[in-house]
Amino acid sequence: MRATTIKIDGELLTAIERAKPPGESVTSYVRTVLRKNLEQNKVREAAATYVAFVESHPEEQQWLDEWERADLTSPPTEQRDAP
Repeated sequence: MRATTIKIDGELLTAIERAKPPGESVTSYVRTVLRKNLEQNKVREAAATYVAFVESHPEEQQWLDEWERADLTSPPTEQRDAP
């Protein structure tokens, strides 16, 4: 496993120490924050990809619009096959 050391000092270190939960090390807190940030970036990229997909496939947008109009609070009605 590769590892690296990053020097954090001064106001940044003070701000991190104030922000971290009591009992958690600075190293653990910074690792958690970085992991969350990277995950947020993945989610943003996925959202942009999805928006591009919907924009390039109008039938998908029509289906989504139909889904938005669907009544999801009422129980379904029984439908009988036509003769």
